[in-house]
Amino acid sequence: MIKAIVTDIEGTTSSIDFVHQTLFPYAKARMRAFLRAHAGDDRVQRLLADVEQIENRDLSLDEAADVLERWIAEDRKLTPLKALQGMIWKTGYEAGELKGHVYADTPDALRRWQAAGKRLYVYSSGSVEAQKLIFGHTDYGDLTPLFSGYFDTRIGGKREAASYRRILDEIALPGPQVLFLSDVGEELDAARAAGLATCQIVRDDKTVPAPAHPRATSLAEVVA
Repeated sequence: MIKAIVTDIEGTTSSIDFVHQTLFPYAKARMRAFLRAHAGDDRVQRLLADVEQIENRDLSLDEAADVLERWIAEDRKLTPLKALQGMIWKTGYEAGELKGHVYADTPDALRRWQAAGKRLYVYSSGSVEAQKLIFGHTDYGDLTPLFSGYFDTRIGGKREAASYRRILDEIALPGPQVLFLSDVGEELDAARAAGLATCQIVRDDKTVPAPAHPRATSLAEVVA
């Protein structure tokens, strides 16, 4: 019996286009000015130090901005980038310039599962802060109260089985009682290797099929 559901965001609960065509350009256009405005903030300083460590070189503020803008263009799944993007998006949501996109079937499915006693979690390469912003500012209201927890790249890479084992440890459930939803086959493979149940969400013909996993075209079709 499934007691918890862990869901991806891009291509699963929310549109990939929203992330790549709205959120990424918004952060990229504001990254340099944000770093200059918050250069004295302790958290920003720590994240910039992480960027230097990854690049293995000292960076000026403008050089760090160059690196971060390049990482955005390359869609790099790096924790300091995701954290800084989340901080920029927060200002956008608070200013009313951004609205979190979720598919129309997402709120109903989340509410149905929670009402059935299933614990809901998010696992995305975007930072936990960014995850909460997407679900907290939707056209369907604030969906964050539906979730019991959030995981990002600090728990590990999404294509690594060890990451899903850590999630199982965190939520204190055995793998067969946890269902992982994603559109990406390699992520589903890693989750299954860790013992989780899986289901691929295939919303359009851009999704690469993962025949080894059950599939659904919307969250309404997911059997949990």
